[in-house]
Amino acid sequence: MIMNKAILIIDDDAVLRVSLAKGLRQNGFNVVTADSAETAGKILERLKFDAIILDRMMTGVDGLTALRQWRSSNMTAPVIMLTALSGSENAIAGLEGGADDYLAKPFSLKELILRLNNAMKISVQVPVPVMPKGLKIVDGEFFVGQKLLALSTVEKKLLSALTLPTGSIVAAAPMTAKRLREKLSAALPCIDILTIRGKGYKLVPVAGR
Repeated sequence: MIMNKAILIIDDDAVLRVSLAKGLRQNGFNVVTADSAETAGKILERLKFDAIILDRMMTGVDGLTALRQWRSSNMTAPVIMLTALSGSENAIAGLEGGADDYLAKPFSLKELILRLNNAMKISVQVPVPVMPKGLKIVDGEFFVGQKLLALSTVEKKLLSALTLPTGSIVAAAPMTAKRLREKLSAALPCIDILTIRGKGYKLVPVAGR
């Protein structure tokens, strides 16, 4: 279990909200509650949460509409959507709207906690790329400025790994590293791929450029 994590519960059912908050606190979570999407929006402007439990059907702004708005504003916390609406179509709508998981009511506290911990583990394990100046990634493609960097699939995988903090030294086939180094040198001479003998390769800045 991931302990001492901050959870925001958003549900207009007062009985469920209080009961769920109590159950999560007893299991080691720090919990804040909101009775509407509007109230939750104000809370999210001030506080950050490790995960959000969101009711889909609420008075005022519904959960799905609110989630879409928050995701468009770059809210990245994992969200488990709770709903009385079952069925694959509703689940798909929730997931496409930005939810990380979708749980139908009634549900067990144990199942919710398992899903909550799983969502937070996935969120924690996804490292954020550290892009050198001038290089960016859009929909899995690398660009230098507005120009697409033409890379093979294996070259993309290598460059993706080289830009991750946890993978700064990456093992790769020498020819793949050589081809990627040549393409980067031509398009973005301020960075280079350094060979770390016996370990792999590392993306480094080029002095004076």
